[in-house]
Amino acid sequence: MIAIPQRVLMGPGPSDVSPRVLEALGRQTIGHLDPVFLQLMDDIRTKMRQVFRTHNEMTLAVSGTGSAGMETLFVNLVEPGEKVLVCVNGVFGQRMTDVAQRCGADVETIEKPFGQVFDQNEVIAAVDRIRPKAVAIVHAETSTGAHQPVDKLGEAIHERGALLLLDCVTSLGGLPVEIDHWGIDAAYSGTQKCLSCPPGLSPVTLSPRAVQRLEARTRKVQSWYLDLSMVRQYWGQERFYHHTAPINMLYGLHEALAIALEEGLEKRFSRHRQAHEHLKTGLRDMGITYVSQEGHHLPMLNAVKIPPGVDDLKVRGRLLDDYGIEIGGGLGNFKGKAWRIGLMGHGATKRNAEMLLSALREILKA
Repeated sequence: MIAIPQRVLMGPGPSDVSPRVLEALGRQTIGHLDPVFLQLMDDIRTKMRQVFRTHNEMTLAVSGTGSAGMETLFVNLVEPGEKVLVCVNGVFGQRMTDVAQRCGADVETIEKPFGQVFDQNEVIAAVDRIRPKAVAIVHAETSTGAHQPVDKLGEAIHERGALLLLDCVTSLGGLPVEIDHWGIDAAYSGTQKCLSCPPGLSPVTLSPRAVQRLEARTRKVQSWYLDLSMVRQYWGQERFYHHTAPINMLYGLHEALAIALEEGLEKRFSRHRQAHEHLKTGLRDMGITYVSQEGHHLPMLNAVKIPPGVDDLKVRGRLLDDYGIEIGGGLGNFKGKAWRIGLMGHGATKRNAEMLLSALREILKA
C-alpha cells in the first residue's frame, strides 16, 4: 500500500478539500436511478444555478473534469464548417482552439501575450470582422493568472448573431461569475478549484439561446458521451438512462456547493481577495512580482516571476519535501519562468498565504 502524504495544496489545482466534502464522498453508494439520488441531483442543479448566478434550465454536472466541460460546449454548439472566434492569451485559450478545430470548425483567433488581457472592444471589433457563430474566451486563465473582463461582451455578441462561450474553471466560487447578467450563452467550470471538491465533475450551464442552437443542429453531436441532447434527459424530468453517474463524486459536489452557499458568495469572494492581498504584499517585500497584467491579477491563482538566479525545480522540491506545500510551475510560454500559487476555496486563507511566505523566505535565504 502506498502511503499518501499530508500536503497543503497551493498549486493551480486541485485545491485542499474540506473535511465535510471528504466525509460526503465516503457515504453509502446507492443506485444512479434511486429516487433519493435523483432528488440529490435536482438539489445540485438548484445550487449550481445559484453559484453560476443563472436561471438556465440546462445547468448540470458533466461526468468528467473541466476539460470535459470545455469539449462539451464545443461538440454541442459548433458544427463542421462554422466559424468560431477564440481569444487566446494563455494555454487554455490555445486548448479551446484545438478542441474547436477537432469539431471541424473554421477557427480564427485573436491573441495577446501570455499574462495580458483583451480590451473588450478589441473582441467586439474582431466579431465584426470575422462574423463567427460562436466566440470563446477564458475568464480566469489558469496558466497566466490573468483575470479577463467579459461584462460588455454578451449583448454586443448577441446583436451580431453569435453565442458567447466562457471558461470559468478557475473563477467559479472564487470570483463573481454572472452568467445571466453578462449574457453568457454557455459556460463550464471544474470542481477542483474554488469549489474545493476533488477533480471529476464539470459544472456546465447553457442559456435558452444555446439550447436553441443545440436543438437546431443539422447532424448528430460528434461525441456520444458528451451529447447534451441525451444527457439532459437524465438530469431532467425524463430520467432517461444515459451513463452511470459518478454517484459519490456528486455527493461531494453537493456538499461543496452547500458550503459555498452557507458561507455566502460575497463573503467567499472577499476571503479570496484578502488572502491574495496578504500574499501579494509578502511577495512584493521579497522582490517577487506578478507575470499577469497589473490590475488583472486573479486572487485565487497568483502567477509570479521566478527571481533571477533561482532554480525553479529546487525551490518547488524543497517546498514539497521540507514543508509539505505544493505550488505549480509555469505552463507554455511561462515554463521555467513563473510559479503559480493557488489560494482556492477551502485553502484561500491568510494563514496559508503566510505559511508559504515563511517557507519561501527560508528557502530563498539558503
